Amino acid sequence: MKVEVLKRKAKSIYTRSKIPGVNWTVNQYVGCAFACRYCYAKFLCRWRDYGEWGSWVEAKTNAPEFARKRVQGSVVMSTVSDPYQPIEAELKLTRRVLRYMDKRNELSILTRSPLVTRDIDLFREFRSIEVGLTINGFDGREKRLFEPLAPLHKARVNALQTLYDESVRTYVFVSPIIPGVTDVRTIVEETRGLADYYFFEVLNLRAAGREFERLLMEEYSESYEVLTDNEKFESFIGALKKEIKALKVRAEGVETHREGWEFVPL
Repeated sequence: MKVEVLKRKAKSIYTRSKIPGVNWTVNQYVGCAFACRYCYAKFLCRWRDYGEWGSWVEAKTNAPEFARKRVQGSVVMSTVSDPYQPIEAELKLTRRVLRYMDKRNELSILTRSPLVTRDIDLFREFRSIEVGLTINGFDGREKRLFEPLAPLHKARVNALQTLYDESVRTYVFVSPIIPGVTDVRTIVEETRGLADYYFFEVLNLRAAGREFERLLMEEYSESYEVLTDNEKFESFIGALKKEIKALKVRAEGVETHREGWEFVPL
């Protein structure tokens, strides 16, 4: 897919967060060339008439100028993009934002990309920082259907290993969990010892959009049924909680989106 890069000037980059437990978000990019077909951030296409999700990326070229601002509380990068998507290798906006950001900020970064290891030197300058890798184990058919343009599973695990070896605080974001598809146990066993903690999220089917919903219904009908039937969903969550507890990793619960956002404690 050809990606159009739209260079824009921003008025600021720190935005008050609506995410529970997060004070601020930073997005030097809007949109994502990884174009994951289930991505909740596709809602942005309602207000940005640039084309289908994944075909465009806004780059806030003056983001580094605003990065120096001191904000209180936790900061998450990024929530409507991936800070290390392919264009970052060229523009280096994320690297420049990190360079100028107040190192007293409490920063959390989430990405799918092994490019994240490039900035380990800057991570070391922060007083409080953690770097997460989204790892879902999709391979083969699932990879082609769900996220064909995203980095390979092995590349993400290797990046996690590198961050761990360099003493960067890390976490694994196991998402999206699709019943009967995402093998939570295998993901944890493959990454055990490389993450300070785990965060688990079940697929947000509503935000994934009608196109993905149809795809799941046609190709993975049993998964779709679990996600849309209240009784089966509750049974699945109960079994998932037991599985995570048995794995004995540091995790607080499971994020679900059956009827809006909900955090189910373990």
